[in-house]
Amino acid sequence: MKEFFLLDPKITYLNFGSFGACPQPVFEAYQKLQLQLEQSPVQFIVHSGMELLKSSRLRLASYLVCDPDSLVLMTNPSYAINTIAKSIPLAKGDEVLTTNLEYGAMDRTWNYYCEKSGAKYKKSNINFPIESVNSFLEDFWAGYNEKTKVVFISHITSSTGLILPVKEICEEAKRRGLCTVIDGAHAPGQLTLNIRELDADIYVGACHKWMMAPKGASFLYVKKKQQHWVDPLLISWGFKSDTPSHSTFLDYHETAGTRDFSAFLAVPYSIDFMSKHDWVKKRLLCQEKTLLWANKFQEFWNFQSIAPISKVFIGQMYSIPIETQDIGALKSALYDRFNIEVPVFMNEDQVFIRFSFQVFNSDEDMQRLFDAMKTLNEEGYFRIKTFV
Repeated sequence: MKEFFLLDPKITYLNFGSFGACPQPVFEAYQKLQLQLEQSPVQFIVHSGMELLKSSRLRLASYLVCDPDSLVLMTNPSYAINTIAKSIPLAKGDEVLTTNLEYGAMDRTWNYYCEKSGAKYKKSNINFPIESVNSFLEDFWAGYNEKTKVVFISHITSSTGLILPVKEICEEAKRRGLCTVIDGAHAPGQLTLNIRELDADIYVGACHKWMMAPKGASFLYVKKKQQHWVDPLLISWGFKSDTPSHSTFLDYHETAGTRDFSAFLAVPYSIDFMSKHDWVKKRLLCQEKTLLWANKFQEFWNFQSIAPISKVFIGQMYSIPIETQDIGALKSALYDRFNIEVPVFMNEDQVFIRFSFQVFNSDEDMQRLFDAMKTLNEEGYFRIKTFV
């Protein structure tokens, strides 16, 4: 599959999780859409482009298995979560329950808006190594009390690359009368996602990561019974529209001023690409490779994995716990000396090297990372982290 991607062939690209990568057929379709926009800006933005936007939303809703009138395309998950965090009706003393594994930008978002309302953004401490789904759930719900009103949690975490048991959390949250907000930035395209079955109140995801759409294509799903309180982040022509549609939610959130929304319109081409190339099978093969190499790293370095190396917790990303005095120097050495693009993340006081395995990756790519880490470990750039 390497020939379908535009990535620099000199770089061993093991960081698909950060921004994805767009296959050439999808990218070419995207460029054609941009050309149509420039050839007839008024007609495209006001008429034909809006019809294509509706078609894109319907295709994405079918792919995600959800109500299309509860789904709106947005530029990125941060925009979508900001829309929710700014709008959600929290009073002074209310609590938003989350984990200590969330994406840093989302932590900042929730802290900002909780401070505005007098609410509290409360992190349950997830103990490493995670022993099982049950142990995770025990850690998570230990943070619950009568002040908890909202649950916010990643479907797949960023720095640690872990699949979290969000279905179980949504079920329990519903039993306790809590609103659930799921950050699914990494899930679409990496997991088989059925939003209707998951039954979250709000689900946010990226199409430009594992779905491989152009950069700037993401979505916000809001269950119909919750839509009444979700204000648009940007007030525009959809607010009290002169020509309202059947859905106030769509009117409010699809109109956000002049913008190039071609990336939204390219999403069906990504779905077609995955369908044409039997993506579920390929994704599962990539997951098997991820597990294989996670075990190889663990056996060689003799560290405790932060969670069981199994399909329950691991998809196409795996994070190796390390200790280092200089994250920047380590990342630069991997890129500048070994031509390897791989992230080195900090989560609270813990540091991880996280590799992604996508269809264009190979055992040779992983061996390059293995050899580079061995060299840099011997040179003192880092050491493996152990948990007590």
